[in-house]
Amino acid sequence: MSVKPFLDTNILVYTADSRHPEKQLTARNILSHFVLNSRPVISMQVLQEFYTTAVKKLNIAQFEAKKLCHNFTMLKTVILDTHNLECAIDISIVSKISFWDAMIIEAAKTGGCDIVLSEDLNDGQTIAGVKIINPFANSDWKSNIGL
Repeated sequence: MSVKPFLDTNILVYTADSRHPEKQLTARNILSHFVLNSRPVISMQVLQEFYTTAVKKLNIAQFEAKKLCHNFTMLKTVILDTHNLECAIDISIVSKISFWDAMIIEAAKTGGCDIVLSEDLNDGQTIAGVKIINPFANSDWKSNIGL
């Protein structure tokens, strides 16, 4: 089974976060697995959140964080428009999730993704046709998505 994954911000953040070595290893394994087997998708929102988190919480120098953002542009990056904004608002209202989480779901849908890998949403839940997998809550994340 081939899945097209959307990577939420926390996956990228943990690749650079040595304070959480287990999560860092999991995030790096996710990134390498999907880069080798499919082209993972992120959004401009994910890149923006990564940059601010890297600088403010991980204390990564600004130009180094910029370089990391540039490296992540090898991933397919979705840029949303006003139509997507309205769709995300609908997702937020109907699914009772935050607007920003709904923007992630909308970006995943726009990118043609089957799953969102994130620790910020409910593991196993399907929102607007996209399944949420929390790889940090479930060490068997590969089999959880049919790999």
